[in-house]
This record gives sequence, structure tokens and C-alpha cells, in this order.
Amino acid sequence: MAQRALPLSAAPRLWPLLWALIVAGLVIGPVSAVIWRAGGLGALGPAEYDALWFTLWQAAVSAALSVALAIPVARALSRQSFPGRGLLIALMGAPFILPVIVAVLGLLAVFGGNGLVNRIGGSLGLPRMDIYGYHGVILAHVFFNLPLATRLILQGWLAIPAERFRLAASLDAPVTRLLELPMLRRIAPGAFAVIFVICLTSFAVALTLGGGPRATTVELAIYQAFKFDFDLAKAATLALLQLALGLASALALLRLSPPDGFGAGLDRLQARWDGSSRLSRLTDALWITFAALFLLTPLAMIILAGLPGLLTLPAEVWQAALRSLTVALGATALALALALPLATRAGELAGLLGVAVSGLVLGTGLFLIVQPFMRPAEAALPVTLLVNALMALPFVIRILRPELDAARADYGNLAASLGLTGLALWRIVLLPRLRRPLGFAAGLTAALSMGDLGVIALFADGEHATLPLQLYRLMAAYRMDSAQGAALLLLMLSLGLFWLFDKGGRTNA
Repeated sequence: MAQRALPLSAAPRLWPLLWALIVAGLVIGPVSAVIWRAGGLGALGPAEYDALWFTLWQAAVSAALSVALAIPVARALSRQSFPGRGLLIALMGAPFILPVIVAVLGLLAVFGGNGLVNRIGGSLGLPRMDIYGYHGVILAHVFFNLPLATRLILQGWLAIPAERFRLAASLDAPVTRLLELPMLRRIAPGAFAVIFVICLTSFAVALTLGGGPRATTVELAIYQAFKFDFDLAKAATLALLQLALGLASALALLRLSPPDGFGAGLDRLQARWDGSSRLSRLTDALWITFAALFLLTPLAMIILAGLPGLLTLPAEVWQAALRSLTVALGATALALALALPLATRAGELAGLLGVAVSGLVLGTGLFLIVQPFMRPAEAALPVTLLVNALMALPFVIRILRPELDAARADYGNLAASLGLTGLALWRIVLLPRLRRPLGFAAGLTAALSMGDLGVIALFADGEHATLPLQLYRLMAAYRMDSAQGAALLLLMLSLGLFWLFDKGGRTNA
């Protein structure tokens, strides 16, 4: 009789370590290739220090605004019940998985020079709004991260046991001071840190909405060093600087991770007497309406503007869509194949390397490695696939690891007693219990890879462009009808992939 759970496979315990070393090599090798080709690190000038300052400043402001706006929205959603509440919460989360270039086009349709806001403001005699510049970058980051902050803080509210609210109501105690503020002191700093890390690596937003050198991020400065100056030493120095920022932010995030809060309850549904007054209902309705209009109007504008041009798209757009589908599906398969054996503590640490290093540096290093064997344009799609898989790896491992740990704890002894090992253990015991997280992780990876505009922007030519790059080129050529149709196609493909994988994982799970 076995006395403990078996490992996740019959393979030796060195296998997860071997996979971790492979992933670390895929990250460290390209970075080392860039430094070696550059002959060392380079000096930074005033422009690079300005980019560093702007990166830190916009990330802090974007994170602060996202969290500050998310608090009243999450509070309203937590204490009000209405028809369609679940659907509204799901739709409000769509911008987080939306392709960046599509979201930018939607924001331009609302806040651009000829956008909805300026048309309404012009009819009222108000001054025109210019979305390009630092305020456009911050607006786009809030649009992307407000749903994430709302979900994180909403989970904090829903984690307060219903008995605490019942006790506060019976004693006529102040709910805000005794329950809500302590919860926010635990949750809000971590939400701020997560969004701050995300905004540190902003590229496509700064590329399309930055409006000039005054709104350049470190990631965009790396792109400029590669694309226009071919200054590998400067790019390598900026990449190490960004890596240091990412690691420091990750350490701060771990330190800000919330401890246990209000203890366990009886899993009853919350009854929020503090939100039943007329003033509370009116205030909550205003915040929910504001969030819904801010997050869903750009999506609606993308759909309305893209429908006329969807059926008249040029052939190169459909070819680029096929390439994007191929890259997204390949990156999804590779990310899952890497994540399953790495779903341990050591493997999770190795996976974090992919998100801490600039994707542009990873791509350039891989191009330098394969350059003796093929032209850069021919390697554009395989390199993009690999980089997308590495960038998604931390999210996939984080989704899969808790379920794998639970399956090992629950069924390890039984599997050992039955002699289940190797592929039989995965087929009979583990994979059936991983269908839900596998589907969600695959959908998230496919959607993020489908809309990625990073490495492909450096080296792809007309024959190897993906759909996001083709969309960016249409926008740069002022072919807005075709660009809007391509944006709607990209939106449909990204959300469709996420829905198919996520729903497929839930079917008969």
C-alpha cells in the first residue's frame, strides 16, 4: 500500500527540472545572443532616461486610476442584484483579452478626432479632444485594466462571509469602516501592483497612441533601437533595465499578496442591507452605467464600423488572418506542452522568465541564432509562435498548477495502489480533471497570441504579416474602411477562439 501520492508521472523527478532548464535556456539564450552580437552593453542617453521615467510614471498613474475607478464599480456590483448581472460582468471583462490594436481602433472611434465624443462635444460647442499623447496611453491602459481591477476587488468583496454583513446589520455597525476598508487595504495594493507590472511592458498602445518622443515607453524604445538604429547594445541595456523593473515589481507583488482575511463562513449568499437605500441604489446604478458605457461602447463601435467593410476585405487580410490562426493555435499547443510538466513551484519560477524579459529582445535574439540558416522574414512566424508561447507560459502554469496539486493530493494514493503510471495516469486520472483549466488556459493563450503585435512588427514582410500587423499597416496607410473590417475580423477570431476553448473545456468536465 502506498503511503504518499505519486509524482505527476512515472518519469524521474529530474524531468520537471529538465523542462525548467529548457525554458530558461529559451529565454536566456536569445538575450545572451543579443548582448554577444552587440559586443557588450551600451550607454543610455537622455531619450532613454526620459522613456524610463515615462514608463514608470504612466504605469503608476494607469494603475492608480484603474484601481480607484474599480473600487466603486466593484462595490456596486457586489451589493446590487439585477437581471443580466452575470452577463454584464462577463462582457465587461472582454477588454482584457481584446487584441490591443483592435481596442485602440475602438478607442479612436469613441475618443478620436472624428470619434463619438468629439462629434457630440462639437455639437455642444465644446473643445475637441486629442487622444494622441500621454493621456491617450493612460486612457487605453485604464480601458484594458479596469475590468481586471474590478474582478480582483469584486472577488475580495465576495470573499467576505455573509455572516459578517448579517452581524453588522443586526448591530447597526458601519460596514464601510469595519468590513470594506480592511478588505480594500488587503486587496487594492496587490491589484495596483499587478496592473503596474502589465503597464510596464506596454508596446502597441505607446506605438499607436504615444504621439511622439514624450510618450515613449522602454519597450517602444527597444523597438526603436532595433528597427531604426539597429543599436543592439542599447537595446540589450534597455532590456536588462526592464528585466530589473519587472523583477522588482514581482517581488513587491509577492510582498503585497493578501493574507487570510475574515475567516470562513457558511457559504451563504450575501445579503447587503447597506445597499438597499434609494441613494445607494442610485449611486451604484450610476457607477455600473459608467463602467458599462466606457468598456462596451468601443466594442460596439468596432462592430458597427467594421460590418460594412468585412465582406470587402482585400485578399492579403484573409491570408494574414490564416497566418494568425496558425500562430495562435501553434503557440497554444506549445504553451500547454511546456506548462504541464512545469506545473510545480520550481517550474513556475522558470516560467516567469518569459514575462520578465522584453518579447522584442527574445525575438531578436532568436533571429540572430537562426540567421545563419534562413532569412529573417522566413523565421518571422516560427519565432513569433515561440515568443507568444513563452510570454503566455506564466499565466498557463498559474491556471493549471492548483488543479494539478489538488488531483495529486486527492488521487495520488489511489493511482499508486492501482499501479497507474505514465500516460495511463495522465489519460485516466489527471487530464479529465484538468479539462476546465486547460480549456480556459488554451482560450486565454489563443486570444492573446491572436492579437499580438510585437516581434512580428520587427521582421515580417508582406508575405509573412499576421492580421494585427496587416491591420496596423492599413491604419498607417489611412485605409480606414479596410482597417475597421480587419479589426472586426480580428475581434471575432480572438473572442471566438477563447469561447471555443473555454466552452470545450467545460463540456462534460
